[in-house]
Amino acid sequence: MKALVVGAGMGGLAAAIELAAAGADVTVIEAAPRAGGKAGIAVIEGLTVDTGPSVLTLPEVFDALFQRAGLSLAEAVTLRQPTPATRYLDPDVGAIDILSGVEPTLDSVRDALGPDAAEQAQRFLQYARRIWDASAPWFVYGPAPTPDRLPSLLPAAVRHLPAIDPLRTMDAALDRLVSHPSLRRIFRRYATYNGSDPRQAPATLHCIAHVEIGLGVYAVQGGIHALVDALVHAATRLGVRFRFGERVASIAVQHRRVTGLTLADGEVLVADAIVANADAAHVLHDLLPSRPRPGFSDRPPSMSGWTAILRARATPDLAGHTVLFPEDYSAEFADIFDRDRPPSSPTVYLCAQHRAHGLGTWSDGTEPVFAMANAPAEPRSTSRDPAVWDALESSVRRRLRSAGLMGVDDAIVWTRTPAGLAQAFPGTRGAIYGSSSNDRTAAFRRPPNRAPRLRGLYLASGSAHPGGGMPLCALSGVQAAQAALTDLGPIRPRW
Repeated sequence: MKALVVGAGMGGLAAAIELAAAGADVTVIEAAPRAGGKAGIAVIEGLTVDTGPSVLTLPEVFDALFQRAGLSLAEAVTLRQPTPATRYLDPDVGAIDILSGVEPTLDSVRDALGPDAAEQAQRFLQYARRIWDASAPWFVYGPAPTPDRLPSLLPAAVRHLPAIDPLRTMDAALDRLVSHPSLRRIFRRYATYNGSDPRQAPATLHCIAHVEIGLGVYAVQGGIHALVDALVHAATRLGVRFRFGERVASIAVQHRRVTGLTLADGEVLVADAIVANADAAHVLHDLLPSRPRPGFSDRPPSMSGWTAILRARATPDLAGHTVLFPEDYSAEFADIFDRDRPPSSPTVYLCAQHRAHGLGTWSDGTEPVFAMANAPAEPRSTSRDPAVWDALESSVRRRLRSAGLMGVDDAIVWTRTPAGLAQAFPGTRGAIYGSSSNDRTAAFRRPPNRAPRLRGLYLASGSAHPGGGMPLCALSGVQAAQAALTDLGPIRPRW
């Protein structure tokens, strides 16, 4: 099989490894000068820093990928487990530390908020684990729940429906389980891990709390880009070729089957299979001919975010991962999803990359700190006034300085707005996690990995099944590759 992978993000790298390990001839086409996609980097005064994802969950997903290349995750990178996993700075009570592991987290909650809050947290985390155990085989690790699979899924779905809890919203479930306002802020935040709104998203997404607390949060020595580099090495070891700095102009289709693609410089490449590690909307509207097209439609985008790198002095309250909550957390979701504007008083997430990932510092002792404030994706047909991002940056500065997390001499040395993200990743509108999950049918309406009505085209990204976030994007690539191998016949494995 001759396979072309469009894009070298997590989904593209995973697909390339899976295909090449099965014996396919694989070439990856990437418009950027390096791999990683949204797991990007910036080099600032000689120091390489991460500009995208800052935590690793479900490391077994990546271990399985490295094993396809005859390696292991432990051989490829060194994992770290910062303590605390996340420090929340709450407007009512101050610092609350969440750790990797349920019992350590409950002890920390008990110390910070008292025994009643710890009981509520325990009840909620048991509930979150039940959701994960019931839903992960069907909605994460299994093929997309497409209409043709529904008859086989229905018996299990009915049996597990109470545990999966898809009919209530995240907020409605919290209303029953958690009354402590500080805990409610922490557990509501898990909706933002896939860019959704806890007032609308199904309670099923509370499983994310179990993934982070019950299964653990990890950092990567040297930064997330060290994991990207290791995946490129694994793919190259299997014979995958990479062509960086080359943009795909179109995908060729004949008789409802893809035959290859054309690069921006006019070069034509033929293929038996194409795995598109790009936003599904970009594939649909920009790369494919007008007819025939797969039968998936655009969905409302997830959140985006204003992101920055701070050059900061060390402060005692700053953990490897720190979240600064506003007084009114609900107002943030109303601003983003109801009013389509950046929040007036944003939650600010910080990753101190030296403390979390062991990245270096600058010669004067300042360290790189990644900052993020949630924001709406870009409008479909117009651009926002750039002044709104200046206002958001000013608000972030003000909040960090008021909390003692940013000194007067600390500098913001790199920024990216949702408009910049949209420009870098066509079709996304700047959304970080693909489409939002703000309705009960989101999992069933997400594009499957096998593009409908077009033989030989497969989708591997956060906008396709099973969704956004590094491990899910990698699983998207694995499932896209497995679909191609199923459709186009067995190949002699390399390993």
